[in-house]
Amino acid sequence: MSILYLLIPLSLVLLGFAVWAFFWAVRSGQFDDLEGPAHRILFDDDEGDLPAARRGDANPRPRASGDAPQKARRPRE
Repeated sequence: MSILYLLIPLSLVLLGFAVWAFFWAVRSGQFDDLEGPAHRILFDDDEGDLPAARRGDANPRPRASGDAPQKARRPRE
């Protein structure tokens, strides 16, 4: 019976934490769009991965500074 003096306050603290976490998630927008990510996987947006010649663009996208192609290096003999 004395264990209840420990378990009841512990369960109330745990319940308080769960309620706080739920309201934090609602305020921070975690539940704003539940269906968007599920439908986004169905759309084909891989056109940006194709080369400009196959994509049909007259002007290819400029590369970012870190995306420059690397030259192949010969192994040392």
